[in-house]
Amino acid sequence: MAAPTNDAGETRAPVPPTPDEVRQALRAVIDPELGDNIVDLGMVRSVAVADDGTVAVAVALTIAGCPLRSQIERDVRGRIAGMDAVAAVDLTIAEMDATEKAAVMSRARWKAREGAPDTAVPADTRVLAVASGKGGVGKSSVTVNLAVALARRGLSVGVLDADVWGFSVPRLLGMEGEIEARGGKMVPLELPVGDGVLRVLSMGFLADEDRAIMWRGLVLNRAVQQFLQDAHWGDVQYLLIDLPPGTGDVQMGLARMLPRTEMLVVTTPPVAAQQVASRAADMARRGYLRVAGVIENMSDFTCEHGTTYALFGSGGGQRLATSLGVPLVGTIPMHPDFSAGGDAGEPVALGGGELAAVFAEMARRVAEELAPVIETSGCTARLLDQVERAVAAAEG
Repeated sequence: MAAPTNDAGETRAPVPPTPDEVRQALRAVIDPELGDNIVDLGMVRSVAVADDGTVAVAVALTIAGCPLRSQIERDVRGRIAGMDAVAAVDLTIAEMDATEKAAVMSRARWKAREGAPDTAVPADTRVLAVASGKGGVGKSSVTVNLAVALARRGLSVGVLDADVWGFSVPRLLGMEGEIEARGGKMVPLELPVGDGVLRVLSMGFLADEDRAIMWRGLVLNRAVQQFLQDAHWGDVQYLLIDLPPGTGDVQMGLARMLPRTEMLVVTTPPVAAQQVASRAADMARRGYLRVAGVIENMSDFTCEHGTTYALFGSGGGQRLATSLGVPLVGTIPMHPDFSAGGDAGEPVALGGGELAAVFAEMARRVAEELAPVIETSGCTARLLDQVERAVAAAEG
C-alpha cells in the first residue's frame, strides 16, 4: 500500500485512527455466547488514541474468569493492530459491575428476541400469556373462561396449556380425546362455542392424567416449542397460553419463541400475592414482552343474605396494576359456581349470571381496548408505523 501524500505530492506521516474509528473496527469482535458485538453489548468501556499511535482500550467481561477471555482479547488486539498507523495496543481487561451486567444481559435478550424462530401461529394472532407468580390463584380457570368468553364473541381462539407439569385445561373445558397428526403436525382439538371456536392443545391429551410428568426444564421448553411450531393452529385470532406458575424455563423460552406475546398477570387480593405476581411482570418486561393488564381473582364474597366479605383482603389487583402502570382488566368475585364449573368441565363463562358477565366484560375489554385484532392484509409501511406507535403508546 502506497504511503499517503499531501497536495504537493510530498509523503506525509500516517494518521492514527480516531476513537470512533477504533470502536467501529471493534464491532467485528463478537462474543460467541451472547451473539452480538462487544461494542453494542457495552463491553468496550473506553478507547483512547495517543499521538504516537498507541491505542488504549478497556474491555469489561461479564465475569473475570470468562472462558472466552483469550479469544476476545486476541480478536480485539488483532482488529486494532490491523488499522493504519497503530503503533501499539494497550488492552485492559476488567470485570463488569452489576449495572453493566444488567445492561449487557438486556441487550443479549433483545438480540435473541430479534432472532425468534418461525412458529405455526399466524403473524396477526394476538398472543396473550396468562401468568402468575405462584400457584393456587386460579390462573388456569381464568385462562379457560376468558378464552370461552372471547369465543362467544364469534372469535377463533386457541388455548395452549403450557403448564406441562400441572396441566388442567382439558378437565376445566370438559374435553377429552387424542391428538391426531396431519402432515406431521398436531391438530388441536376443537370445541364450538356459539359462533366461535376453541382450538386446544395440552399435555393432558397426550399423557395419563394420574401419572406425574417428571421432565426437567429444557424438556418442558421443548414440549412447548413443539406445541407452537408443530401444530395446525389455523386462523386463530387469539392464542391464550396458560403458563406454569413462576418465572422459569417455559416463560423464558416463550419470550424467545413468540416475542410478540403480551402478558396478563393473575393475582389475588393479599399484598403477599401481589408482590409475588409482580415478579411475573418483571420477568415479562426483562424479556421485552408487553404486560397488557392485571386480573384479580378471589375477590369479595357475597353471601346469600347480601353481605359482602373481603375474605382475603381487598385492593391487591388494583395495587399491582397501579404499580405496573397497566389496567386492571377485571375482578372475579369468590363464588362456588366458579370451582364447581371447573370440576364439571362446564366453564362459568358458557352460561349466564354474575360470573359469566364478569368474563364477558373482560373479553370485551381485551377485544376492543387492550389487544384488539389488527387486520394486516394490505398493510402499508405507514400503517405498520401507526400500529407500532399505538402499541408503544399503550405500553407507556
